[in-house]
Amino acid sequence: MNKLFTRTALTLALSLSPLAGFAAGPAAGAYAIDPMHSKVGFEISHLVISSVEGRFTEFEGKIEIAEKFAQSKANVSVNMASVDTGVGKRDEHLRSPDFFDAKKFPKMTFVSSAFQGAPESFKLEGNLTIKGITKKVVLDAKYLGTVRDGYGNVKTAFRAETKINRKDFGLTWNAMVEAGPTVGDEVTIKLNLQAAAVPPAAKK
Repeated sequence: MNKLFTRTALTLALSLSPLAGFAAGPAAGAYAIDPMHSKVGFEISHLVISSVEGRFTEFEGKIEIAEKFAQSKANVSVNMASVDTGVGKRDEHLRSPDFFDAKKFPKMTFVSSAFQGAPESFKLEGNLTIKGITKKVVLDAKYLGTVRDGYGNVKTAFRAETKINRKDFGLTWNAMVEAGPTVGDEVTIKLNLQAAAVPPAAKK
């Protein structure tokens, strides 16, 4: 009797756990990316022996989760002038025509074309546009879970990462030092996204 009670209590506790059902995937519906609790970051080699990390502080986007996960969609738009590496002069250089040319090309965008795999580990394919050049990229992505915040809003989260060659997008500036190029070619892009479920009435 005690063993049966213990097993029943354990089963009930697991079913009520905040983590229960995370691997099953988010509920179908529209989710708006919350910039206050998300990060669009990058890392690139510097002087061959180290790296520089940065992020963009202004971005927006939407994730549309379909009943069939493979039919889901996502899009993100980033304000290139919001680049932040922690060094003002470097950020100004990144905004200049040598790199992003942010005045002429103010936005970086990503529009998905396929979700392949299960929510706990999937390939997010899509078109990335930087400096007016569009290339297909594939991100390794993962669904992190869904919870309600203190105000009762449904929040879901994803993590995704990919690597690109900056020269493919017209970002070709460089300078040579004794060890080699000042700036590496390969850029790692890292997304940590939290998104809020959009009420049906707000979708119209």
